[in-house]
Order: sequence, then C-alpha cells, then structure tokens
Amino acid sequence: MKKIAVIVAAGQGTRMGKELPKQFLLLHGKPLLYYTLKTFLDAYKDLQVVLVLPVDYIELGKEILDAYFSSKPVKIVSGGTTRFMSVKNGLSIIEEEAIIFVHDGVRCLVSNELIHRCYETALSEGSAIPVISVEESLRKITEDGNEIIDRNTIKIVQTPQTFHSKILLPAYRIDDKEHFTDEASVVEAFGLKLTLIEGEKQNIKITRPVDLQFAELLVNN
Repeated sequence: MKKIAVIVAAGQGTRMGKELPKQFLLLHGKPLLYYTLKTFLDAYKDLQVVLVLPVDYIELGKEILDAYFSSKPVKIVSGGTTRFMSVKNGLSIIEEEAIIFVHDGVRCLVSNELIHRCYETALSEGSAIPVISVEESLRKITEDGNEIIDRNTIKIVQTPQTFHSKILLPAYRIDDKEHFTDEASVVEAFGLKLTLIEGEKQNIKITRPVDLQFAELLVNN
C-alpha cells in the first residue's frame, strides 16, 4: 500500500517566545523539522511526504529540503488559518489510495517503531491513533466547584494519526468546526470509529523552551 506522510508545520509557535517559528529552530545545528522529516523518510523507503508550511516560510522550507533531502520525494504546500485547513491543504494533493500519516512537524522525537505500528494498524483497521495514559491526578471544574476524574478513563492523544485514504479524504470534505483539534475529531464527526494504539512518552510536541531543552537531550545528532 502506498504511504504518504502529511507533516503539518504551518504554525507560528508563539508560545516558544521566538520570532522564528519553532519548527525552524535549531537542534544540534539542524532545524527541528529536519529530524521529523528524516525519521519518516527513514521509516519506509517508499514513503512520500507532503510538507505543510506557513506561506511566509516556504522558501526557508525549500532551503532545508535542498540542504538535507534533495533526492527525497517531498512536496510543499501552504498552510491555512487553522490546523483543519492546513491538513486539508495537504490532503488536497493526494489522489491515489494510500495509508496517510498526519504528524505534527514539531514532534521530532517520534520513532520508526511507532510509525510502523501506526501503518500496520491503519492497514488492518482503517485508523490508528497513538495515545498515552495520564499519570497525574485530574480534577474537573464544575458549577459547584470541582470533582475528581478517573484518570484511567482519560488518554493523551499524539500523532502520527494514521488513516486509510478512503476514510480520511472524504472526512475532510466537511466544514471546519471549532472542536476539530486533530484528525481523529474530524473522522469521528464523519461518523466513524477510531482505533487507539499505545503511543510513546518521549513523542512530545515541542511547544515551550523546556520542551526544546528536553529534545536536545534525546534527539540523535
């Protein structure tokens, strides 16, 4: 089955407190985005990448591709005003039947093993959503104050969220909604069930400076 990864790196990363969007910040002398792309391209030799970037940074993205991945099958598309629109833009150039990974460009610590498990599960079940358990105690704010939540019933959702194209492409023909925070919520709204798989604790989304420091300790040079 054809394999396509839509790497979503269209955000501005304001919580990082830097002028440059976080996907372009350096880790050991290379852009953070480099590590994400390399992991996916190394995972499968026949995998193709659709890279979704902010319009103002497409040229910088091309420079990264020319420097590190000039011979690899990567296409760049511009992002939208929301994650939904950015993913939709990336999916718009996919026409053939495939297993599609949708991954946050700033989750640079994802492993080949997780990518492989997502692919195999989506191939057999139609979808694969990596999740991890909550270790902290949780409380819900109510009108009367607050109440405890059973953390065993809660999961933290990660990427790559992976789907058969016959599921994901039709799902993204619906209109954007405020509660669409990821691909799983879109597919669920389309009326389809999701298959959850075990994610990875180190597969964090680089959002704040402390996350970048953590990545510097773990990412391969």
